[in-house]
Amino acid sequence: MRTARDLVYRVYNRSLTKQLPAERLPRHVGVMLDGNRRWARLRGESTAEGHRAGADNIKPFLGWCEEAGVEVVTLWLLSTENLNRAEVELEPLLRIIEDVVADLAETGRWRLHVVGARDLLPERTRASLESSAAATADVDAMLVNVAIGYGGRQEIADAVRSLLAEHASLGTPLEELARTLEIEHIAEHLYTKGQPDPDLVIRTSGEQRLGGFLLWQSAHSEFYFCEAYWPDFRKVDFLRALRAYAERERRFGS
Repeated sequence: MRTARDLVYRVYNRSLTKQLPAERLPRHVGVMLDGNRRWARLRGESTAEGHRAGADNIKPFLGWCEEAGVEVVTLWLLSTENLNRAEVELEPLLRIIEDVVADLAETGRWRLHVVGARDLLPERTRASLESSAAATADVDAMLVNVAIGYGGRQEIADAVRSLLAEHASLGTPLEELARTLEIEHIAEHLYTKGQPDPDLVIRTSGEQRLGGFLLWQSAHSEFYFCEAYWPDFRKVDFLRALRAYAERERRFGS
């Protein structure tokens, strides 16, 4: 049975949606899904329960993005630093990530792309993620980057390494490469090569820092910081982020 609060919430959602100009909405939204552990701690629950609650909010969020006409979403699920966590926390988290990505793939609604240093991941996790992504390769729909074992500095280092390896195979002299190197040459070797850069980056939990998320790609992004922990992030929070984005004058570094 719907309560008066539910009714007000639905009316407010509709009101926010009507305020959003379609021509000023982001094509690519990046999200830092932060606050799962603090959410669990407040409730006296285990860290794993916090991560599960966060995982449960991913599918609804992607649905909201779909409704708004977003073309690309990047979800930061696990950083390279997170891989150094104690095994007692890391192992359950990896299983939760494997399960949620497999669940997203099974819906057939989105095309999944794994971004991150896959060689740093355990073999089981890497195989599971790659299998899920492969199952959606032919899906013609919103692209969802799942950033796992991801770090912005690591990505740039990997891009430069890939660029150097490519030119070494072509026999390009180092002096010539240094003379002709352009920004776009590095961009062509990023994990997200060929994709538009994020227009809007959202971080939940009240923290106001990038933490290494999409360092290269977010040079001209707009940022929105939300106080809610990720498991509590609601559609109304997302609509507020879109409204804030639509109201800004983008300067692209000027």
